[in-house]
Amino acid sequence: MDPGLSLVFASNNTHKLKEIKSMLVSSFSLVTLKEIGCVEELAETSTTLTGNARQKARYVFDKYGMACFADDSGLEVDALQGMPGVYSARYAGPNASYEDNVDKLLIAMKGIENRSARFKTVIALITDHESKLFEGVIEGTIAETPRGLNGFGYDPVFVPKDSELTFAEMTEADKNKISHRKIALRKLVEYLEEVKSEKLKTNN
Repeated sequence: MDPGLSLVFASNNTHKLKEIKSMLVSSFSLVTLKEIGCVEELAETSTTLTGNARQKARYVFDKYGMACFADDSGLEVDALQGMPGVYSARYAGPNASYEDNVDKLLIAMKGIENRSARFKTVIALITDHESKLFEGVIEGTIAETPRGLNGFGYDPVFVPKDSELTFAEMTEADKNKISHRKIALRKLVEYLEEVKSEKLKTNN
């Protein structure tokens, strides 16, 4: 695999795409599903974040023959036995809005003192030669009411550890410095850089 090649990001989520673009270093070129002609909705039928990430990346790789990566993220709340977890995007139903999901979460958490939670992202990378996984986790708590206008999903109610602000109260740049997606993406980029370095050594 030539890590200088273009990488397809297997997601139709415009919010995720914007975050990924702002985080990816310039040595790698990000290609969208639209740019490769993939307009179909990618299935997410696994019961785990890892399974969903692999499923999406595998579909794009097998059909379009391009190196790609996909992610799946979830909010795990301790008092709810890890829910909504893999069902985070559809917690309040298959066509739920971000607000619907947040409302359902806050109702479920009403009166609960233990508000510890974590955001988790799993990235699956698939190329001609390999399949790799990269995970990012950030601990935090669930706020009692939504705060902030930035971000998306559960950002208005997630307060990361060592912060008094929710993700939605942070600037995009500040959130991206510490987010679960940033942690996973950094591991992906570091791996690709290592592969690139080893290849250069071999060719010299």
